Amino acid sequence: MSEHVRPSVLFVCVHNAGRSQMAAAFLTHLAGDRIEVRSAGSTPVDAVNPVVVEAMQEKGIDISTEVPKALTTDAVQSSDVVITMGCGDTCPVFPAKRYLDWDLPDPAGQSVEAIRPIRDEIERRVRGLLEGLDGGFDVAACE
Repeated sequence: MSEHVRPSVLFVCVHNAGRSQMAAAFLTHLAGDRIEVRSAGSTPVDAVNPVVVEAMQEKGIDISTEVPKALTTDAVQSSDVVITMGCGDTCPVFPAKRYLDWDLPDPAGQSVEAIRPIRDEIERRVRGLLEGLDGGFDVAACE
């Protein structure tokens, strides 16, 4: 009998305080334990952006206890899909990984009104990603 292996997704942005935290929270919320979800930053800060926390609470998702994490080679190597959001060339690249780059505005320093459209676009892309992971990965579904 073969063992089913959960796909693993890593979301990466610069500070791991906004975009990658929102994406990881949406995927965790929507997929439950079907997918292993990680997030990291190429230059993590001390805390998740409080306005991002507020925007996610509007969607019923609490990320107030999340802590930004540093991007590691191990995190990339152990992920099936790596989604970058503005980290440029600081993300290590390994063969046989699926890489997507989501060009999204940085919520740093923005009001909750400005973050809502970013949050909603991340949710839309995460839903597309989830459909691709559940039904055989299709890059077009999540770009």
